[in-house]
Amino acid sequence: MAFVRKRRQEPQLYSKERFSLLLLNLEEYYFEQHTANYILNKDGKGKRKIRGSFKICSKSVIFEPDEISHPIIKIPLRDCIKIEAPEDNGNYSFTGGTSGQITVLSSQAFLTKEQNIIAPFKTERGQAEYIFELDVAGKVEDVVQTLHQLYRASHLDKLGDQAAMITAILQSRLARTSFDKNRFQNVSETLHMECKAEMVTPLVTNPGHVCITDANLYFQPLSGYPKPVVQVTLRSVRRIYKRRHSLSPLGLEVFCTENDLCSDIYLKFYNTQDRDNVYFYVSTYLENHITEHTAESYMLQWQRGHISNYQYLLHLNNLADRSCNDLSQYPVFPWIIADYSSSELDLTKPETFRDLSKPVGALNKERLERLLVRYQEMQEPKFMYGSHYSSPGYVLFYLVRVAPEHMLCLQNGKFDHPDRMFSSIAETWKNCLDGATDFKELIPEFYENDSSFLLNNLKLDLGKTQGGKMVDNVELPPWASDANDFLQKSQDALESQYVSEHLHEWIDLVFGYKQKGNEAVAAQNVFHPLTYEGGVDLNRIMDTNERVALLTQILEFGQTPKQLFTIPHPRRIIPRLKSFSQASSHSLSMTESPVSPGEESFEDLTEESILLSWNNMASLKPDGQHKIHKGPITGIAVCSNHSSIFTTSQDSTLKMFSADSKMLQRSVSFSNMALSSCLILPGNSTVVCSSWDNNIYFYSVAFGRQQDTLIGHDDAVSKICWHNNRLYSASWDSTVKVWHCNPTELLNTKKHFELLAELEHDVSVTTINLNPAYTLLASGTKDGTISIWDVTAASILHRLPCHSGAVLDAAFSPDSRHLLSTGEDGYFKVTDVQTGMIISSVALEQTQRCFKWDGHIVLSGSQSGELFIWDILGGKTVGRIPGHAGAVSCMWMNDQCSNVITGGEDRQITFWKQQY
Repeated sequence: MAFVRKRRQEPQLYSKERFSLLLLNLEEYYFEQHTANYILNKDGKGKRKIRGSFKICSKSVIFEPDEISHPIIKIPLRDCIKIEAPEDNGNYSFTGGTSGQITVLSSQAFLTKEQNIIAPFKTERGQAEYIFELDVAGKVEDVVQTLHQLYRASHLDKLGDQAAMITAILQSRLARTSFDKNRFQNVSETLHMECKAEMVTPLVTNPGHVCITDANLYFQPLSGYPKPVVQVTLRSVRRIYKRRHSLSPLGLEVFCTENDLCSDIYLKFYNTQDRDNVYFYVSTYLENHITEHTAESYMLQWQRGHISNYQYLLHLNNLADRSCNDLSQYPVFPWIIADYSSSELDLTKPETFRDLSKPVGALNKERLERLLVRYQEMQEPKFMYGSHYSSPGYVLFYLVRVAPEHMLCLQNGKFDHPDRMFSSIAETWKNCLDGATDFKELIPEFYENDSSFLLNNLKLDLGKTQGGKMVDNVELPPWASDANDFLQKSQDALESQYVSEHLHEWIDLVFGYKQKGNEAVAAQNVFHPLTYEGGVDLNRIMDTNERVALLTQILEFGQTPKQLFTIPHPRRIIPRLKSFSQASSHSLSMTESPVSPGEESFEDLTEESILLSWNNMASLKPDGQHKIHKGPITGIAVCSNHSSIFTTSQDSTLKMFSADSKMLQRSVSFSNMALSSCLILPGNSTVVCSSWDNNIYFYSVAFGRQQDTLIGHDDAVSKICWHNNRLYSASWDSTVKVWHCNPTELLNTKKHFELLAELEHDVSVTTINLNPAYTLLASGTKDGTISIWDVTAASILHRLPCHSGAVLDAAFSPDSRHLLSTGEDGYFKVTDVQTGMIISSVALEQTQRCFKWDGHIVLSGSQSGELFIWDILGGKTVGRIPGHAGAVSCMWMNDQCSNVITGGEDRQITFWKQQY
C-alpha cells in the first residue's frame, strides 16, 4: 500500500483521467494517443459520435470516452481480425469529406470503468466492428501502419517472437526521439548524459528518456503519460540503490527521504553501463553521505536499540532488492501473532507468537511430514514447497481493497473468486498453517498505521462466497476492536520482547545463512530453484520463447530476497542485561547481575552521567599542553587518585608528571630502545612498561627504581594489559603471552613470573585489549587480522580478516557485545563478539590511530593530530577538534568519561576537559 500512499501524496504525477497504464497487460507499452470520436451504431438505432481519446498500445487499442457514463473500450490486437482505413465513400463519414476513420474488426473487446466505477471488465464477445474517427485525418495512414505492425506482432505464434518484435518497434521509436531540452528547469543547466530507460511502477513499465544535468534527474515518457516530464532534484536525493529487475542488474531506485518505503523514481535501463553511469552522477550529489549503508551497519543500530524491529526489517528488505515498485520483489514481513481466537491478546505468553525459527511451511508438523516425503521422492532439482512466501498475487491478495486496479491488471480484468479473497485474518492464518500450497508471509502494511487495506472504503463489489456471504471489510480477530486497533496490537507484537529475542531466527531464514544450501535443507526452507538469485542465467538461454516463458514463470511465482548474511545473525541486545559470561561450552551468553535497590539507583545515576559525558564529547577543550619527551609518545597511564600521569615514548624513557603542579617529576630510562606502552598496577605503587627490546620492565614508584625485568619475548613487545595478577603481553614475535605475576613478590629475589598461556598468531601482534569483564581478549595483527580469545580457557573464539593493513587499536564495548577496531586501511570495523560477524564498516576521512568508545559514540585520535567524534551507528562524523601537530598516538579517559589525555608524535601530552 506504500505505492498507493505515494500516489495519493503526489497527485500531480498522475492524470485525473480514467485511463491508467494498469489497463494494459503486463509487459505492455503505451505508445501514443489521438483525439478522436468513436462512432457508435448499436442495435440499429442510428449512429452517434462519442468524443474521447484513441490510444495505441503495444498489445491493444484503447478508447477512453470523455463522458464517464460511457465505458472505456479495450480491444486486444490478438483478437483483431482486420484493421483498415476505409476509403472516403460516405459510408461512415457524417461530413462526407476527407475521412479520418479507422475500422477495427474484432472477435472480442472489453469494457471497463463505466461511470468511473472500478469493477471486473465486461466482455463483448462475437465479431464486431469498431469505428474511430481521428481529428487529424492526415495521421490516419501512419496510425494504421503502426497498428498493422503491432497487429502482426500480436499474431505471431510464440510469445518470445511477439516480445522480440514489440521490443524492436519500441527501440525504433526511442531511437527516433530524444529528451526535449526545453523541459529543463533552468536554461543554465549543463547536460551530463542522456539514455533510454523505463520508469517502473507496480505492474507497469513506461519507456522513455533519462536525462542528467548538473541539477536534476529527468525522465520523459515516450507517450507523455502520466505527465510530460518527471523531475528529481539531485540535491534532494538521500538514498540511491542499484536494483535487480527481471533477474538482471538493470534497476536503479532513487529516494528523496530517509525512511520512506516507496521511492521517488525507479528506473530500469536497457544495459548495465547506462545504469551505472546514472548511479555515479546521482550519488555524487548525495549530501551528508559518508558511506553507503550496509546490512551490517543497520544490524548494529538494531542490536543497540536505535532502530525498531519494523525499521530494521524495512532496511533489510531494501538492501535485498525488495521494492514497493516491483510486486515480484515486494517487501516481505513475518507472521508474528499465532492467536486469532482469544478475546484478549496476551503478549507476555510465548504461545501467542508464531515460531520464528521455522518457515511458514514447517509450522504444521503433519503438513511438513507430507511435504518431506514428496521432497525425498523428487528428482533433482528438489524443493519442499510448490509455492513461494511472497509473490505479486499474494501482495495484491492483501491489498485488493486499496489497489483494485492492480488486481484487475494482474488477473486479466477479474477479481479472484470470492472464496479465495482476503476476507478474514483468522482464516488466512489457518490456511497458511493447513493449506497444501499456501505458505505466504505478510507485507509491511500489517505493521503500519494505515488500516484502509482492511476496509472496503471504495465499496467494491468483491462478490459473494458459496456460503452466501458478501466479501466486504476484512474480519478481525476478537481481540481487535477495529482495524486501527488490530494494526496497533500487531505493531506492539512486532516490537515485543519475545519477537526482539527471536527475530534474528526469521532473518536467518529469509535474508541469511539458512536461505540456501545445506542449512536451508536442515531448516526445511527449500523453495523452487528458479526463485533464488542466480538460479537461472537468462543471458545463456538463447531461445527467446523459452526465455520469455521462464521469466514470466519466475516473476509470477515470486522471488527469494537477495542473501544478505552467510553466518548466523546476532541476537538483539535486550535492555537491563549487564555483561557477557563464559558458559562451559565457551558459547557467549548474557547474564544479569543481582543488585540491591540502592546499588541499582547509584548505577543508574552513574550510567546517566557517563551517557551525558559521551553526548557532550564534542565540547572537549584543551586544558593544557606539555612537551615532556624527545620522541613520539606511546602510552599514558594515570594513578587512581589522578595525582600523577605516567607516559612512555619512543625516546626510551618513562616520565612521571604531576597533574596538580603540571610539572615533570621523574624521568626513567630502562633501555636504549623505545618503550611501547605502560600501565599502573593496583595500589599505584608499580608502573609496568613494555619495550621494543623484547622486555617488560617493572618500576617502583615508592622506591624510585626499577624493580624487575620480564624477559618474555623474542621480538618487540607492542602492548600490555593487566587484571587480577595476570599480565598479558603482545609482541612482534607473533604471540600474546599470559603471565601470572604477584606484585607483592616483586621485591623478592626468587623468580615470580609464571607463563600460563601462549596465544599463537601468524604475524606480529600490534595491539591487545581486554573486555570489561576480563573474560575475553582481542588481539590485532600486522596483516589486519582480529582474533577474539576466551582467556579463561586460553582458546580462540574467532579469527577474522578485518583490515587490509595493520590493526592500530581495538576495544570492546562496555557490554562486551561488540568489538571496534581501526587499522591502517582507514576503516572502523565493528564485530559482533558472539557470532564473529563484521556488522559495520565505516570509511574514515583519514587513519585513526587510537580511540575510546561507549558502544555508540567514538572519540578517536587521527593521523593529522585532530580528535574526531563519530556516531558509529550512523557511520558519520559528528565533530572534529584540532589537537596535536602530529598524529595522536595514544589516549587515556577517566571513568566518568569527562576528562581525556592524549599523547602525540609531536612529543606532547594534551589535557582535555569537557565544557558544560
